[in-house]
Amino acid sequence: MDLRERITEYFDQHEDEIKNLIVQLTTSFVEERTVNVVSEKLGDHPYLKIRGEEYRVGDKVKKFFQELDIPFDEYSRMEGRPNIIGKLGQDKSGERLFMPGHMDVVPAGEGWDTDPYQVVEKDGLLYGRGTSDNKGQLASILASAYVLKKTGLDRELRGQLQIAALSDEEAMDEDQIDYGIGYLVEENLINPTVSVVPDIGEDMKKIDIAEKGRMVVKITAIGRQAHGANPDAGINAIYMMNKLVSQIETLKLEHTVHPLLGSPTVNLGEIHGGAAPNIVPGTCFIYLDFRIVPGMTREGVLDALQVCIDQVPDGDFQIKVISAKSPHAIEPDNPVVKIIQEEAQAALGITPATFGIGGGTYAKELVMHGVTAVGWGPGDGSTFHVANEYVEIQQLFDFARLTCLLALRLAG
Repeated sequence: MDLRERITEYFDQHEDEIKNLIVQLTTSFVEERTVNVVSEKLGDHPYLKIRGEEYRVGDKVKKFFQELDIPFDEYSRMEGRPNIIGKLGQDKSGERLFMPGHMDVVPAGEGWDTDPYQVVEKDGLLYGRGTSDNKGQLASILASAYVLKKTGLDRELRGQLQIAALSDEEAMDEDQIDYGIGYLVEENLINPTVSVVPDIGEDMKKIDIAEKGRMVVKITAIGRQAHGANPDAGINAIYMMNKLVSQIETLKLEHTVHPLLGSPTVNLGEIHGGAAPNIVPGTCFIYLDFRIVPGMTREGVLDALQVCIDQVPDGDFQIKVISAKSPHAIEPDNPVVKIIQEEAQAALGITPATFGIGGGTYAKELVMHGVTAVGWGPGDGSTFHVANEYVEIQQLFDFARLTCLLALRLAG
């Protein structure tokens, strides 16, 4: 019996066992409130001492590896925000498949029918914050490590499968310090040759090979504070900002339409100003979210904003780039894409199509540092970041099987 048959047979004969493991892991992870927000919003989450607190899930991942005698590395830029990488295989061929899931989640928000931090299983679905983004997927790839270890097939891998539980995916603070994948690649702490990132949804029917870049820009209008009874003595920063916002609504960004990513977008996501109704506001600031396509630059976006600013008479504005990441794309006929398509067709009867996304995943940092990385995995992306988030148990089971098969192809 060849290796593929051994994997297929084990999954067929132990389906209930593997599904129960996935459900148990997902449930255990979701109950930990590893909510990641920017520092200025920590006060809204009194259960957090630091952003993310991913160690709550990380401790469970380490225990899982220890019980299976799977060696792992742990790297942390700061205490409480670990990155844990389990390693299976001989690492003799030079091929290393990196499969990362992230341990942080966005806040639960409103509108839930159940407690977002207590998994509810219903009709083959798991409901809870993080079930689909990204704790369910993390449980799935851990289940693949379990199968490889139980069958002894980890010893058959001449390369290496790296199962990673990482921090700091959902939010970037103003200081732009990355505690997850950015930290790992910047410090050369990981060495993958190829990566599949299970964090895009699309029910395994699409492969993310291109991602828009993202710029977050803060613009502050500088007025002059005064008593509300004598507004002429001041300069109302909110009125000033209102004029600029009107210009930004008509902003046109020069670009070439990308075949997968289309055109850039701009979103005015936050506006803040004023201290009280009887005070003329001295400052007002906004946050803009730009999603840019290949060929565009940070400088080009800032130049376009300056044109808008120049249209505001007597305006006084300060611009600050909070974060900036470039767009990326790999070729659709990349061997990694072809292997995923072949394995998905054989196992599930589907051939995932290539596409591009406006959001960002760990794949971006990896591609920017020379790793061939794509996004592909289970889950419905429309459930990410919304109330009543859910994931299908069968998809998590199927993906665990496919992770094992990809390990044979890409690291075997």
